[in-house]
Amino acid sequence: MSGLSSPKKLALNAAFIIICIGILIFLLRAPKETTSPLPHDDIHNRFHAMKGKKEAEQYCLDCHGPEKEAPLPADHPPKYRCLFCHKRQ
Repeated sequence: MSGLSSPKKLALNAAFIIICIGILIFLLRAPKETTSPLPHDDIHNRFHAMKGKKEAEQYCLDCHGPEKEAPLPADHPPKYRCLFCHKRQ
């Protein structure tokens, strides 16, 4: 015989199902990704070919640093993890 009585098993199964439904609803209501991907253009194509993210990220501030041709806005998140948000596709 099992160590748990039938009503306890039923309650645990119901709790598990409710938790799973809650997690599913939470994930379905998550906002869509709004961060732009790494562009496929002449400037960025060399970064798509690099194997490691850290290898590619070391060059981002060459163009996106302060006083460069395409500086990041002041409220931009950490500037050392570019490919964490801007995915290579």
